[in-house]
Amino acid sequence: MKIVAQVKLLPSPEVEAALGATLREVNRAACWLSKQVQAKESDKDRTRKAVQGFAYAALKERGLSAQPALHVIRKVADAYKTRRANLKAGNYGPPDGERAERIASRPVTFRPDAAQPFDDRCLSWQYDQQTVSIWTTSGRLRGIRFVCSPGTLKLLTEHRQGESDLVHRDGGWFLVATCEIPAADLNEQPSGWLGVDLGVANIATTSDGGEPFAGGKLNKYRRRQLRVRAELQARGTKSAKRKLRKRSRREARHATNVNHIISKRIVTEAERTGRGIGLEDLTGIRTRVRLRKPQRVALHSWAFAQLAAFVLYKAERAGVPVVQVDPAYTSQTCSWCGHCEKANRRTQELFACRSCGVVAHADHNAARNIAARAQDTWAAVNQPHAAEASHAPAASPAL
Repeated sequence: MKIVAQVKLLPSPEVEAALGATLREVNRAACWLSKQVQAKESDKDRTRKAVQGFAYAALKERGLSAQPALHVIRKVADAYKTRRANLKAGNYGPPDGERAERIASRPVTFRPDAAQPFDDRCLSWQYDQQTVSIWTTSGRLRGIRFVCSPGTLKLLTEHRQGESDLVHRDGGWFLVATCEIPAADLNEQPSGWLGVDLGVANIATTSDGGEPFAGGKLNKYRRRQLRVRAELQARGTKSAKRKLRKRSRREARHATNVNHIISKRIVTEAERTGRGIGLEDLTGIRTRVRLRKPQRVALHSWAFAQLAAFVLYKAERAGVPVVQVDPAYTSQTCSWCGHCEKANRRTQELFACRSCGVVAHADHNAARNIAARAQDTWAAVNQPHAAEASHAPAASPAL
């Protein structure tokens, strides 16, 4: 499995200037090449092989070395391939719509400081000294220091493979390296399933009935960040704009950290007990649900996909099976007797079954339903002979 590791570079002012000039030059070349590719009538003339045939020599004449020229070609060809896939999938609206036609008629552009990939011929790592050597338009620069955590350094030393991206972000310089990690042997006979219900009031609730991962503290933090941003934007002064730039991405980093903590706890518990993980498949949730305006802000600003992705890759590293199931009606169905009725969900937190009388936390009840669906899905795929076996209702909890 592939994961990425990020390190921060500590360049001197001279090295920083050379890195900046390099990014600007390769992205100027990418924008120039993009215009040539856009002029081609057929998508067959926009593939990597076709673009390399007519652009390689021209990029060499612009002063790029062989490997950087190839990387520019691949970056441009891949950008057009991605655009073509998005147009086909309707991500820019109907294929004959105004937006889709406008995007298809214009060349792909690249920011002056857009990330640039480097392979082992252009970039070498010295892990013992924590330095790198990198190609620039000013020549090869050596002994550039980088800093990272001990765990990241161990990961790079043992598993780094392939390309690394040079990234300029928020005034800092970073290298994002690809690491190929062998996945653990998958537990094909889980002893049960840990259902996980995702939400806004509680970010994640497990079927074990433990304390939910509350979202109240995070939502309070986000509301404060929103208020501070609005105040700074209203001022409009140079100082306010400088503070806005400094605070940019702070909220995203905080949410990412929270998602890492939650996903690690979920996977660790499943691994410890030999169980699999049942997750909600929340694809398209933003277009499927109807909420009041205050709830829309929380829903659209929360990284559901990121949390699920963290659980998936951490589970793969640990050999824990993960099944994503349809969450429809899991919050209205009693996980003890199976009765489904909208009135069962009394409030945001309270579930009270109108058939058997069970009273439980609403998210815990939904998580139990997700665990049951995960078990059915796993059995249908991996144990067809047991697919028709019904689950006996669990004992009713003490009221």
